[in-house]
Amino acid sequence: MKFGLLVPAGLAQLRDVSALVDLAREAERLGFDSVWAGDSLVRARVEPLTLLTAVAQATERVTVGTAVLLPAFRHPVQAALTLTSLDLISGGRLVVGVGAGFPGFSEPEFNLVGVRFKTRFSHLDDVVRLWRELWTGSPRSFHGKVLHYDWLPDVPRPAREGGPPIWLAGATPSALRRAGELYDGWLPYPPDPADYARGLAAIRPVREFTPALFATVYVDDDADRGRAVLEDYAQGTYQRPLSVIGGIQTMLTGPAPVVAAGLRAYADADHVLIRIGAIDPSAVAEQLPRVAEVVSQLT
Repeated sequence: MKFGLLVPAGLAQLRDVSALVDLAREAERLGFDSVWAGDSLVRARVEPLTLLTAVAQATERVTVGTAVLLPAFRHPVQAALTLTSLDLISGGRLVVGVGAGFPGFSEPEFNLVGVRFKTRFSHLDDVVRLWRELWTGSPRSFHGKVLHYDWLPDVPRPAREGGPPIWLAGATPSALRRAGELYDGWLPYPPDPADYARGLAAIRPVREFTPALFATVYVDDDADRGRAVLEDYAQGTYQRPLSVIGGIQTMLTGPAPVVAAGLRAYADADHVLIRIGAIDPSAVAEQLPRVAEVVSQLT
């Protein structure tokens, strides 16, 4: 397994953005393989592609990635140019995780940007196909299911041939089919390892493919205290209790060996992206060495 850290760019109390870059640099020092940033219009946050540009300049080895980017929030051609620029700045260390929003949560975001939530999957797939065409050639036009452009500009070639890998978040039957046909990786967060294994078995990739996992953890020798922290995190982040979010997402707490065992159960995942489930920015920094201890038990 490889392990990544999601930097907490959406914490409401955050005022010092340089602290996020310092956190990324420390994650690299501690041996993490990647650093990630998320995307949202519902909650205030540092814009992920801007943040990852700073992270790429401050680090030397780690992959930088989006977990996940919602392409609907950006003009597709402008996004292709921004991603190319980030990939070049990072020296080809970029991975683009993408998603199409969370039902019951993301509808206001899509309404704001003028993208129909009902056609969000077709929109996402069209964007990814357009990006690939822009990154590998000089298309004069593009006509997909929902996106239509009669003229397209040239976009610089990314650092890697064909552009950065694109991973899909999602675990519906449609997502599993599309993941194998169009994407370079899979980034779900199922709370049951058996569901992860079944989902991965259903994917039939046509290209080099990375099975990944998004997991929220909080390491604490007192499991009850850890659950209380995750409860606060679920309520603060999603306005829903842990009992609901824990039934949708991988949420692990307890002493380091317990958290390590929980992650080890996802043996089919090649790359595990860890989000520290704490609202307080100082708690995230304090957790990082403890999460690194978990990682050391698995590598």
